[in-house]
Amino acid sequence: MRRLRNVKIVATLGPASNDYQMIRGLFEAGADVFRLNMSHGTHDDIRKRHEIIRKVEADVNRPIAILADLQGPKLRVGVFANSSEELEEGATFRMDLSPAPGDAKRVQLPHPEIFAALEPGASLLVNDGKIRLKVNECGTDFANCTVTVGGTISNRKGVNVPDVVLPLAALSDKDRGDLEFACELGVDWLALSFVQRPEDVTEARHLARGRAAILSKIEKPAAVKAYDAILQVSDGIMVARGDLGVELPVYSVPPIQKRLVRGARAAAKPVIVATQMLESMIESPVPTRAEVSDVATAIYEGADAVMLSAESAAGKYPIEAVTTMNNVAMSVEKDPTFRSVIEASRVVRPGIDCRRDRCRRPRDCRATNIKAICCFSQSGTTASLVARERPHVPIMALTPLMSTARRMALTWGAHCVITEPQDRFKGAVLAAVRAARDAGFATTEDQIVVTAGVPFNVKGTTNILRVAPCDERLISRVDPE
Repeated sequence: MRRLRNVKIVATLGPASNDYQMIRGLFEAGADVFRLNMSHGTHDDIRKRHEIIRKVEADVNRPIAILADLQGPKLRVGVFANSSEELEEGATFRMDLSPAPGDAKRVQLPHPEIFAALEPGASLLVNDGKIRLKVNECGTDFANCTVTVGGTISNRKGVNVPDVVLPLAALSDKDRGDLEFACELGVDWLALSFVQRPEDVTEARHLARGRAAILSKIEKPAAVKAYDAILQVSDGIMVARGDLGVELPVYSVPPIQKRLVRGARAAAKPVIVATQMLESMIESPVPTRAEVSDVATAIYEGADAVMLSAESAAGKYPIEAVTTMNNVAMSVEKDPTFRSVIEASRVVRPGIDCRRDRCRRPRDCRATNIKAICCFSQSGTTASLVARERPHVPIMALTPLMSTARRMALTWGAHCVITEPQDRFKGAVLAAVRAARDAGFATTEDQIVVTAGVPFNVKGTTNILRVAPCDERLISRVDPE
């Protein structure tokens, strides 16, 4: 099944999308990647969804990526004697380590790591920022605060600490167990929550041992500040706008999104824009115009993928939500201004090596009858470098490795095809021609670009670029052997 767009769609699975019929329906509506949220459901639930996705993949004969999203450490207050209390603006409120039930004056915050990092003037945000506290005085086991934004505080509400880097690892004990389970299950991507520093990503990569690619969620101010270093050690990025909008002024999120997307594009690493993209479709069969514009903006920025969360996991209209994203994407990419916007945001970095330069050359194919760029790749790097240039023609990522094809399902424009291993360039050209024709990208009257590396089946050896006719009788002229 060929997509008529380049941006990919990530759909989260949950109670509303839990069986074969619905998951296949989501794929047919346009989902390219399925997200398994490790914060919800048991390992048995996750395993069942994974099995269904792989069955759908086999039935539709197209690689599908599976993204396991790790929960990360959860910082929460303790419990209240009356279950909840009203905090008035200007009142004083204390957080401490005492397990005694809370009241209108204090509550337990069972995280000594927070007290170790706090300084006077820092902010504590409760319940997704609905309640805001300013720290006046603090020690190793307490923080005396002033309520700057009041509201109802209740049992075990979440706490955000935006102003400091917390001495907490991104992986909790639960996350380590979930990571091992997901890798053994065979997921393709691991989304890492609570990233603050590149060392968090390095730890996850060490534990994954190459079994899954690591995608860093940028959801904390510290991660925004350390973005370049985090990007360097990550395989992909998620712009997690929900927590960013809690810990940072909400008006700062759009420019941050643009910077993060542009940085990931320049590094040839896939980037997902996520959170509340079609939030109203949890309850409504149609989105708001503002939501449609939000999705369109991410596509104009050149994001590799846009993501649905509760819309497809728990909403009333999961297939309609995917269909809406698909339609918005096709409409945007057909817009005559789309290409000029994409070109204007393209970043060229100095010091590109020969392999990367070779991948840049096929970008502009409009002056010829070239219909596709076919990239033979072991690791997916060649196709990623071509995708970074956002070419005018489709990208076909050809690989003998199912694991590579699945990971590439997240990459902008990549149509992934499993091929037989090749050992000669002429055989690779023949395979590319047949794949392009079979998928409907080209006819015998057309030409394609083929990129590959000799010797074959060795990572990092891309060194050939040829224009090939799609008439097999003419292929002998491409490259004498």
